[in-house]
Amino acid sequence: MTELEPAAPLLRALKQEELFPIREVSRLTGVNPITLRAWERRYGLIQPTRTESGHRLYTMSDIETVRTIMGWIERGVAVSKVGKILAKTAAQALPIHTPTGIATQSIAQTEWDDWQTQLHAAVSAFDESALEGLYGQVFSSYPLNVVFQNILLPLWQRLQVQPGEFGQVSEWLFLDAFLRARVLQRLRSVCGFPCKRIVVAAVPDQCRELELLVAGLLLGDGDRCISVLAVGQPFDELTLVCEKLRPEALVLYSNRSPMTDLPRRLKRLALSVDCAVMLAGDVSELLQERLEGSSIGCLGSDGQLMRRRLRQLLVGRLDT
Repeated sequence: MTELEPAAPLLRALKQEELFPIREVSRLTGVNPITLRAWERRYGLIQPTRTESGHRLYTMSDIETVRTIMGWIERGVAVSKVGKILAKTAAQALPIHTPTGIATQSIAQTEWDDWQTQLHAAVSAFDESALEGLYGQVFSSYPLNVVFQNILLPLWQRLQVQPGEFGQVSEWLFLDAFLRARVLQRLRSVCGFPCKRIVVAAVPDQCRELELLVAGLLLGDGDRCISVLAVGQPFDELTLVCEKLRPEALVLYSNRSPMTDLPRRLKRLALSVDCAVMLAGDVSELLQERLEGSSIGCLGSDGQLMRRRLRQLLVGRLDT
């Protein structure tokens, strides 16, 4: 008998006591059993009861706590700090689902700034080993969208745009090369079914490679293969690419101000390809009103929002 397969007497006990095995908790919350065990052992965030044979059993209160923990992590709070927040919330007798937004943002921003300071120190020393270690630590504390949108890309952007002291261009190039390699590696590891593909391309002359790669990574949901086309992909040849790859959707990405004729070109492109055409990044928010009523889907610029809207638009396309 394993932890995931309790015997019949144990199942009867669960029904009587309204307790749930780890497999069911994972199904209800979306948190895998390895993570649930880590939250218990390393951080003490949940304390399930145990059967005589060592099986973990969770109450509905435990399940709600797991969901609350996920809520804090998605807001950008490191898992190592969630325990203190939960304890403070309980002490104040406040509902655990109503954290103050200002306090949350303040805690998160302080942590993000600290990580950026450590990462910048490793970059300034051109110490790839130290940078690799910090990169792994950040990912163990935050979800993917927070790591890139609130920690790594802001540091990358700051080094890129600030008037540089001697050596700063070299620092930016060092960080840029490091991140591009790691994002490419992640993109290859999360590729889903080859027959279900999303093609991601840059709006011409409006995107750097790292931004485009991160956008592709954030759009991935594990069910579809994300194909990121090289920066410099000719707009007029996207029809040819889509004809060969036959994707479910073509996503154009940019964080720059849109070209004047972009809405017209997008609408013309949508008529020439046999897949959904979507726009992501800041440009999609800038053009949303002008594209209203067209077949072009606007995904926004936030990682979670982009992924959710992509799913919704693809489901809607299948239903029509």
